[in-house]
Amino acid sequence: MKKILLAALLAASPALAEDEAFVTFKAIKPDLNLAMAQAALEHCRDAGFQIGVMVTDRFGIPQVFLRDRFAGTHVFETTRRKAWTATTFRTPTGELAALTAAGTELAGLRNLSDAMMVGGGLPVLDGDGSLVAGIGVSGAPGGDQDEECAQAGIDAIEDDIAF
Repeated sequence: MKKILLAALLAASPALAEDEAFVTFKAIKPDLNLAMAQAALEHCRDAGFQIGVMVTDRFGIPQVFLRDRFAGTHVFETTRRKAWTATTFRTPTGELAALTAAGTELAGLRNLSDAMMVGGGLPVLDGDGSLVAGIGVSGAPGGDQDEECAQAGIDAIEDDIAF
């Protein structure tokens, strides 16, 4: 009798009932990705910085890249890697810089080929806290200023992704 009751309870479990062949996820539409990138670029430009900005989808695949006319050529790679790192670890790259510093337990993560443990990459979360994109900025005088510009990009579309 106990085995039958246990089997019945397990069969009725919502977790087991949701075992489907497909997963669903949210993705930001291209026009909002572009608006996010433009807002980040404009914020940095207003601060006097020439930067590059990349927005990736939740998997780290590039969706938008913008480079201001005097930004260095390196910004394509650094923005892509910052956005990829932020989405992969669901953590701002500035925080990862400290967590992976030399001598720490996580220092080995810096050896990943695409990881960029420098400030300027942010995960983009919707109103429910689900990862929907990543944004990476490079070209300001420091990672903290890159991150500020990235946050301005997120703030520009925050109302659109809040629900």
